[in-house]
Amino acid sequence: MQPLSGITVVALEHAVAAPFTTRQLADLGARVIKVERPGTGDFARSYDETVRGMSSHFVWLNRSKESLTLDLKAPRAGDVMSRLVDRADVFVQNLAPGAADRLGLSAERLRGDHPRLIVCGISGYGPDGPYCDKKAYDLLIQSEAGLLSITGTEEAPSKAGISIADISAGMYAFTGILTELYRREKTGAGGTVEVSMFEALGEWMGYPLYYSGFGNPPPGRTGARHATIAPYGPFDAGDGGTVMVGLQNEREWVAFCEQVLMDPALARDPRFDSNPRRVANREALDAAIRATFRGMTAEEVVSRLDGAQIANARMNSMEDVRRHPQFAARRRFREVGSPVGPIPMLLPPCDHEGFAPRMDPIPALGEHTEKILGELGYAPDDVSRLRAEGVV
Repeated sequence: MQPLSGITVVALEHAVAAPFTTRQLADLGARVIKVERPGTGDFARSYDETVRGMSSHFVWLNRSKESLTLDLKAPRAGDVMSRLVDRADVFVQNLAPGAADRLGLSAERLRGDHPRLIVCGISGYGPDGPYCDKKAYDLLIQSEAGLLSITGTEEAPSKAGISIADISAGMYAFTGILTELYRREKTGAGGTVEVSMFEALGEWMGYPLYYSGFGNPPPGRTGARHATIAPYGPFDAGDGGTVMVGLQNEREWVAFCEQVLMDPALARDPRFDSNPRRVANREALDAAIRATFRGMTAEEVVSRLDGAQIANARMNSMEDVRRHPQFAARRRFREVGSPVGPIPMLLPPCDHEGFAPRMDPIPALGEHTEKILGELGYAPDDVSRLRAEGVV
């Protein structure tokens, strides 16, 4: 039995943050009822059509869920939501600022009517403060939280290539809900979880905030190189391959010079004999490394680095990752059903002894509407009328 079997989650969710939260709850066995707008659904369904006509974001975030279509603004939608919440353990929403309150679905009201309910709200900036009503999307939060100021090259800032603000908020919402479920086991009472994308990513910005908070300049934008450790970054080999090298201490620096560069004297060069000096003289250091690597293939570079026990990685493409031998050896891909057929998907990264994660199909829009309404006590004629009225 999966640990969240028997837990029902009702989600008014779209895009990334809340769907990532609830998909992880579904991975652990929770029943997740995803409430979607009739006709269009979660707008992430239409981000692209790259997965055999389905959206890559939606495929990633919505397996193992049930889709119920419901026009939340329709007069009769309130009765449906009331019946859903009556049966729920967890309610999750990441609607626009103030939207849940306007729909009568504020945490205060829901908790008042359902004392054991756990209510989770995910927003851009939090429920109060001067920014509480601002719309927030991932790139905007990356900018507001300062991530862009330290990411990219000296000439141009760059965003992270994935929705890192959404993902960070989704992770904290997931752990917050698990915490409240555990606390409910002890106290019998539900709880409220509020997570903002800005504060979640702000937490992840701890290192540069502390680094620059005591009279020091902030870390510079250094592309794929580490801003404050050297050598730590990408280096091209003579065959055109790129190897990422990462050193962490002086012992590794000496081994790198002796066993990889074959130049023991370089370890004692006063320009490079400590990490701060290597960072200050990075261009000269990188030139010395490139001079050696350009006479080697990427495979030869990796072989020397492995022999010296120096951390390294290849700069892989998406196809390289899909075919990665580590994923293959550990059998990390599974096939998951969808409206367009089986799709290979990675297992969740946390393995547990005693149960396997749930890996059920990705739902079509409204696929479970009749089933769920029937469970809520609506007769087939009632369902037909709700459809005719555009409620579901």
